[in-house]
Amino acid sequence: MPTPSLRRRLCSMVYESMLLFGVLFISAWIFSTLLQQRHALYLRHALESWLFVILGVYFIWFWHHGGQTLAMKTWRIRLVDKDGAPVQAWRALVRFLLSWLWFLPGLALAWALGAKGWMLVWIPTVNFLIWAALAYLDPQRQFVHDRIAGTRIVDLNPPKKKP
Repeated sequence: MPTPSLRRRLCSMVYESMLLFGVLFISAWIFSTLLQQRHALYLRHALESWLFVILGVYFIWFWHHGGQTLAMKTWRIRLVDKDGAPVQAWRALVRFLLSWLWFLPGLALAWALGAKGWMLVWIPTVNFLIWAALAYLDPQRQFVHDRIAGTRIVDLNPPKKKP
């Protein structure tokens, strides 16, 4: 099964982030309402943990039940294991945790360097671009976190027939 282009996978990620805005907004609203959060710093770490769990449930459930999130369905790509079978829940969990490597090293480096202003944007962005570019080192053009988790993204577009 062919691998979708890096462009399609990144576009799917952008679309996914727009969909997740609504999911996280509603989840944060429910949290704030139930716990009577009146100030942004009150229970901040609990809210962050709650949203992390919501993200995990969202991705693991969709990847385990059909291999596609809503954005992946739109872009016609699917997550399967390395043999092409549906993804097990534990493998989806490992992939979810490893996918944070797109962001966390850059954010940790920015924090460690005491970055301010635009450096808070540039350092995580460079981390993101390096992580995406590493797909070109893989013979099947898979991302590093997919390789480690034993998963792969496949293209569901039918191959074009030659005349």
